[in-house]
Amino acid sequence: MIRKNVEIIVFGKVQGVGFRYSTKNVADRLNLNGSVQNLRDRTVLIHVNGDKPTVDEFISEIKDSPTPYGRVDNIQITDIKETQNKGFIVK
Repeated sequence: MIRKNVEIIVFGKVQGVGFRYSTKNVADRLNLNGSVQNLRDRTVLIHVNGDKPTVDEFISEIKDSPTPYGRVDNIQITDIKETQNKGFIVK
């Protein structure tokens, strides 16, 4: 199976709206590994890894904002080396 490991920076109304915990719920449902955290510039940083089709599904759900209170204006995706996390954590 082909693995996909990406860093995603999410722009929009993504802090103070439950975005990180909703992102974790999506990742847990899809059995993905990685982490999510707020950055000082009011964006959210996500590292995620798993099989390619599942990571692509995760990205699609993130683009639509996993919380009804948030709004995703743009995302920036970069391929990275695989993270070593077991499970998905909120930082």
